[in-house]
Amino acid sequence: MDYIAEYKSKLITAEEAAKLVKSGDWVQMGEFVMQPKDCDAALAKRKDELTDVKIRLTTMSWLPEVCKVDPERKHFIMNDWHFSGTSRRLMDKNLCSYIPLTYHEARSLYQDLDVDVSFQPVTSIDKNGFFNFSTSNSMASYSTKQAKKLVVEVNSSAPVCLGGLGESIHISEVDYIVESSTNSKLVSLPELPVSTVDQKIAALVMEEMMDGACIQLGIGAMPNTVGALIAQSDLKDLGVHTEMLCDSFVDMYEAGKITGAKKTLDKGKMVYTFAMGSDKLYNFLDYNPVCASYPVHYCNDPYIIAQNNNVVAINNALEVDLYGQVASEASAGRQISGTGGQLDFIIGAFHSQGGKPIIALSSSVKKSDGSLVSRIKPGLSPGTIVTVPRSITSYVITEYGSFNLKGKSTWERAEGLINIAHPAFRDELVKAAEDAKIWLRSNKLYA
Repeated sequence: MDYIAEYKSKLITAEEAAKLVKSGDWVQMGEFVMQPKDCDAALAKRKDELTDVKIRLTTMSWLPEVCKVDPERKHFIMNDWHFSGTSRRLMDKNLCSYIPLTYHEARSLYQDLDVDVSFQPVTSIDKNGFFNFSTSNSMASYSTKQAKKLVVEVNSSAPVCLGGLGESIHISEVDYIVESSTNSKLVSLPELPVSTVDQKIAALVMEEMMDGACIQLGIGAMPNTVGALIAQSDLKDLGVHTEMLCDSFVDMYEAGKITGAKKTLDKGKMVYTFAMGSDKLYNFLDYNPVCASYPVHYCNDPYIIAQNNNVVAINNALEVDLYGQVASEASAGRQISGTGGQLDFIIGAFHSQGGKPIIALSSSVKKSDGSLVSRIKPGLSPGTIVTVPRSITSYVITEYGSFNLKGKSTWERAEGLINIAHPAFRDELVKAAEDAKIWLRSNKLYA
């Protein structure tokens, strides 16, 4: 079937697309590195005509024009499902709000959310009339279906990401088409420096790995370091079922470590819901049938995750208290990132036969004034949000060791966590545990 006539009939300019938005509307503006630059710029030019336009996006990868032109937040109210560094800086100026989310529940949430206008970034149309969501399947199929007016912004530079479900939308479901004036390359994440502490932690994580493991890596330098060590290791027949696909998966695949042969679900496929990295990753993804993009209700469902054996989920955290509560998204009232899929994969890995849910973090962090602060805390400070409840936390790994909290009493947890805390803070942590009545005289000090 020839879709040229339908395409032309729906083709409008970004300025015409921006005029679809009315004061008070809810507007959807993409996810991760797939954000609509042309429609954003056109909407920003309408600032003085609009008030109370509420915007949703996920992990903004660059500063939107609508935020630049409205420093008092009188016209555009930005909301992010998962904070990036840009989101944090905006929040510090009261220009962005966080939307709490357990990631795999997003499909159900969107059924009750207003989406008056969606500016959805996509790849060029294919011969069958489909636009691909590229690197950001995630929640795109939900928000586009919910939209009263759907505008797709075509970026011909974006890779076509093949999938198992929900990776594309047909032209018949689209109201309007905007062709990007720049077709700009996707944002490339900066390479994060790897510290000696990251390397020590990664080496301990590697001790928990096994042939045939199905791996998930979170965001950050340490998970990427694990990926680098896997690429250099003797491990074989690894599978991938992850939330985020990053560059280190390319390295592992090209080193022959990833085959997916031992997976029980999506055998042979590298399953993910969004991808962020460098051109190396984006080029790898383009029309690559070994990669399978899925919407998040499938990819992050703990019961889907658990159907693969030996799931090793590796995620970072900001701090862990002596009770085993994990804070990975906010500290002392400041939103840093979000719940994301960490809770989904911690639960999923635990229910996987042979699975290992891992929280990996440095034992301490250096403040701007040079002082050292422990990341193992007596208790979480006011305003710090619990991402993983103590009843669900399993493996915690620092550069000083690994400890599995599952099935452990409060005094056993305190002892195990203090043993992997930074030595400079262990005495005061023991004192705090004693005051909280979660310490026994028989505890082995720094076993």
